[in-house]
Amino acid sequence: MSTLTWIIAASLLGGILSLIFAAIMALNARLSWLSVLISYAIGALLGAAFLNTLPEAFEHSENPAQVTVTVLIGILVFFILEKLVLWRHCHLEDCEAHDPSHGLATAQVNVSLHDHGRSGIMVIVGDTFHNFVDGILIAAAFMVDVQLGIVTSIAIIAHEIPQEAGDFIILLNSGYTRRMAFLWNILSSLATVVGGVLAYFMLHQMNYLVQPLLALASASMIYVAMSDLIPGLHKRPEINATIQQVTLILLGIASIWLMGNIFTHA
Repeated sequence: MSTLTWIIAASLLGGILSLIFAAIMALNARLSWLSVLISYAIGALLGAAFLNTLPEAFEHSENPAQVTVTVLIGILVFFILEKLVLWRHCHLEDCEAHDPSHGLATAQVNVSLHDHGRSGIMVIVGDTFHNFVDGILIAAAFMVDVQLGIVTSIAIIAHEIPQEAGDFIILLNSGYTRRMAFLWNILSSLATVVGGVLAYFMLHQMNYLVQPLLALASASMIYVAMSDLIPGLHKRPEINATIQQVTLILLGIASIWLMGNIFTHA
């Protein structure tokens, strides 16, 4: 096969496989488990940001301050984006922003089971950035050596499985149906192919995009975890719930760390 064929095949296969495994993990969970699994999703997002994308962003930058500034700008951009989504929703129908009793009643019934799609949009945007960069990394590896490309693709798939599972959980928590969550993740995964093909034809011109895109992907993960998801956990302050939440957050972080270490040393 030609190098371009390898790149396209690996990008498609990586996105499809990680998506299928993530869907099996996330969609087989009962809806009643959703508020519990949010804790795992938080850990997966924070693990992917701090153990995967941010370190890669620093590796691609000669000035670490550029990375941190881009992350700060990204967090602000996602805050504004979320405000715009909330503003649009509140002009279409009543919401907790205009009626505090509505938000209180919702909280009493469920723990942030529906946030009007805000965190879901943030996750899709950030994951698209991340997938695009994954495509560039896959292309760069295959252009050096086919074996290196295969190993790199396997590592990327392994990293994506727990993160994609977390994304599914967040999309369901945002009110998306299982079908819509799957379709949005498929569209987001196609960014891997786009990144790979573009990198094959113009890798030298695209090198400068890797660092800011990784930083923006990190910003989206951190923002969603800290702003949209963690506050919902505080609605269950009981000691047993807290222990369960901390355990699942650590499990999400550990799954990212474990996958990274297995394939880094393979």
